[in-house]
Amino acid sequence: MPTTPNLTQLKQAIALAERIESLQAELASLFGGGSSAAPAAAPASFAVAKPGRRRVRRTMSPEARAKIAAAQRARWAKTKGVAAAPAAPAAAAKPVPGKKRGLSPEGRARIVAALKARWAAKKKAAK
Repeated sequence: MPTTPNLTQLKQAIALAERIESLQAELASLFGGGSSAAPAAAPASFAVAKPGRRRVRRTMSPEARAKIAAAQRARWAKTKGVAAAPAAPAAAAKPVPGKKRGLSPEGRARIVAALKARWAAKKKAAK
């Protein structure tokens, strides 16, 4: 449960906030050309969100949306095996996936034996 901060904690928080502001001003002066009161001149990677401001959502042009949608449709068509143009012979030449391969009982037994040996060695080393 959150507790109410005492007076010393509040003073420390204020001192820390002032230190952060001074460091931000110093950083802005490094990247902004010497003006300590120009935090807007700092690069976007160092921009600090100001309290009370909402982030502006970027919009995309209809042409860009159409381009992205067309590319996605082409990807789907490629994975489903449907060509953009009616090219049925190319789709028929694609090999049909067969049954998944399984694990033989001998192979499974080898894996189990190896695991048992590994665990036995680990337990022996722990003692």
